[in-house]
Amino acid sequence: MSTPVTASTDAVTARSSGWFALVMLVVSLNVAAVVAFIGRLDDPPRPFNDPAVCNLTVFFSCCGAAFSAWFWFCFRSRFSRRLRLGVAGVTSLIVVAAVSTTVAMFAQGALVFSGSLVPRLAAREHEAALVVTTPPMEQNKLGITTAEDFPQFLGPDRNAWIRGPKLARDWDANPPRLLWKQPIGAGWSAFSAVNGFAVTLEQRGSEEWIACYEVETGKPVWGQSIPSRHETALGGIGPRSTPTIADGHVYSLGANGVLQCLSGDGQLLWSDDLRKRYSISASEDEQNVMFGRPASPLIVDSLVVVPGGGHPGKGKNLIAFDRATGLLVWECENTLPSGEADQIAYASPSLATLAGRRQILIVNETTCTAHDPATGERLWSHPWPGKSNGSASASQAVAIGDKQVLLTKGYGGGAELLELSSGNGSELTVTSVWKNPRVLQTKFSNVVVHDGHAFGLSEGILECVDLEDGSRRWKKGRFGHGQILGVGDLLLVLSEDGDLHLVALNHDKFVELGKAGALSGKTWNNLCLYGHKLLVRNAAEAACFELP
Repeated sequence: MSTPVTASTDAVTARSSGWFALVMLVVSLNVAAVVAFIGRLDDPPRPFNDPAVCNLTVFFSCCGAAFSAWFWFCFRSRFSRRLRLGVAGVTSLIVVAAVSTTVAMFAQGALVFSGSLVPRLAAREHEAALVVTTPPMEQNKLGITTAEDFPQFLGPDRNAWIRGPKLARDWDANPPRLLWKQPIGAGWSAFSAVNGFAVTLEQRGSEEWIACYEVETGKPVWGQSIPSRHETALGGIGPRSTPTIADGHVYSLGANGVLQCLSGDGQLLWSDDLRKRYSISASEDEQNVMFGRPASPLIVDSLVVVPGGGHPGKGKNLIAFDRATGLLVWECENTLPSGEADQIAYASPSLATLAGRRQILIVNETTCTAHDPATGERLWSHPWPGKSNGSASASQAVAIGDKQVLLTKGYGGGAELLELSSGNGSELTVTSVWKNPRVLQTKFSNVVVHDGHAFGLSEGILECVDLEDGSRRWKKGRFGHGQILGVGDLLLVLSEDGDLHLVALNHDKFVELGKAGALSGKTWNNLCLYGHKLLVRNAAEAACFELP
């Protein structure tokens, strides 16, 4: 009598597991649809305001739906046993082959991810040696300055905004004119340009290059290389830092921490390997700063200043060298309440005068600090949570007026406005004016400040925020994790897909004035405007456009 009971029990179990699989299928598809819809809103609720979270949720929900359907068909449907086993075997082989192929492509760099974790095929890495086709410089032409120069990261004032030149507002009648386009070595470095020459960093095979080109023609002028290669699965291949040109010299910081000073004709004058200086192995350094060192060297008086790094809890958040000799002048730690030193992040140092004090601003792993340019002494510190091997801080601290600092960040960090005042002793007092985690989530980019408002790509959507109270004025225009540059009352937006857009710096509404195709493939590199000539690049190609 026990057999019928067992059979009945098995039948009930089969029906229950079958219904469960179907319910999971429906639930998974609904979750995917709802999250996909939420992700398309201009202001989705947390945590779905991060497109990467939305995309991962949709992906795993679809995987859950597919698995539920597969499980039901193969093990609980009423199709023939032969058909069910055949489908189970074939689909298993397909899944194993697909996963193996994807992993192999990812490991080889053939498959990359956007800033929102959308997979795409990567452009072939350009590994050819730098071929110099122009005569060598007879003199140091980088030592001659002009009013059109764009000599460093984010422009002359390192704030992603320049006063001019005057640009046309109608690209339909006067479109940008392509002067040249050509392959370039991998990396996320941008151009710096002085006196008709542009310098950038590139990865060419196993070598990291500092390369100089003619702005007008794109012809290479000189190149200097070192044996170094940086590569991460999500961050990609190559250097990240933008070189700085000052007084006829080129200063660059490689992705693996090699600081170099070159003459204007490309001759190495001095270098310093920060990993060797702080006795840190490559693997440990990559654990601390997994996406490579992207900071652009800052020139302050006779010094060149960069984030130092080092062992966990003992890192130097800033170090300064004599820019003529390469000798260390000062180094500083930002000591946390725990007694350990803060680790470096992915922002570059900048110079400002605030609350009557000249200071170097720097965003560290978990704080923002300011330091005396002459000694490195810390003037103030403010918590700004992040993780340099996870929810990284990459956006600049931006000086606003003569006493305020704007901080912005992706990964749900948002924006905060600080106000400085004189305190007791040498340190300044910091007060938070407002903090809004829902605005200006600038994951890889920076903001442009104009007319009392901040404009930035907030998780890929252009946004305008009133600096008075941190309120959003508008949010529109999906450009992905690209880059922006303010020119007068206009905004140049280079999208993550390589398209160039012209937008008005209008705090009342979003106004797009023009669009032009610029580059192909993932584009995280900043823009460089030398006069009317716009230099853009990504990890595969570079181009120069004459803007009307």
